[in-house]
Amino acid sequence: MQGKVEICGVNTSKLKVLRNEETMELLRRTKEGDQEAREKLISGNLRLVLSVIQKFIGRGENADDLFQVGCVGLIKAIDNFDITQPVRFSTYGVPMIVGEIRRYLRDNSAIRVSRSMRDTAYKVMQARERLMAQSQREPTVEQLARELGIPREDVVFAMDAIMDPVSLFEPVYSDSGDTVCVMDQVKDTKNTDEHWLERIALKDALERLGEREKHILALRFYEGKTQMEVSAEVGISQAQVSRLEKNALKTIQKNI
Repeated sequence: MQGKVEICGVNTSKLKVLRNEETMELLRRTKEGDQEAREKLISGNLRLVLSVIQKFIGRGENADDLFQVGCVGLIKAIDNFDITQPVRFSTYGVPMIVGEIRRYLRDNSAIRVSRSMRDTAYKVMQARERLMAQSQREPTVEQLARELGIPREDVVFAMDAIMDPVSLFEPVYSDSGDTVCVMDQVKDTKNTDEHWLERIALKDALERLGEREKHILALRFYEGKTQMEVSAEVGISQAQVSRLEKNALKTIQKNI
């Protein structure tokens, strides 16, 4: 069949798409204990799972595994969704599915994270799901920290520690056949034109100093010695070292 793609034995070309009204009605019946409505709700939102896992394809993970994990997130979203809130189910369901997939990828990651950091991250994820179930909105870092009674920084560090690593060669988008990768979006803040010009200007300014001034600056700023230590090595007073140092710095500033 043209366009047929099977994941976990499911023909994705035949996946149903529910209208919002149908979804809300099935959710209402599901909350009342109607298992048939629950099954229809799950099968009617498999395309939502499929759309989410597209973001994670290409990381070496099996598509069938991602789809199954995404279905677990979908079921959790169905069970926890509050039908009294004026929010579309997909708005609540997508973050739940994404969170479940990220949790799976984190647990199967080759990068080791400390047990305490992982435990904190689990608590943050649980608090996030709890707050989302209450407000139907993504909680802020401050809300998560307040919910758990921990510093805001601990929440940020824990979530950063379990983030999936991204290859520098992972495509960001492709336009007219020209693929842009992550590395194309990473800025080099060190080897910039301004940095090179400053280094050239500094080198030129240093060349205009006398040998004794160069030696004093090298001892002070490259070797980290005090003015007293420099005076003992060079054989002049500390006051002379201070005066020569200040004059040398003024000369450099003027030349730059």
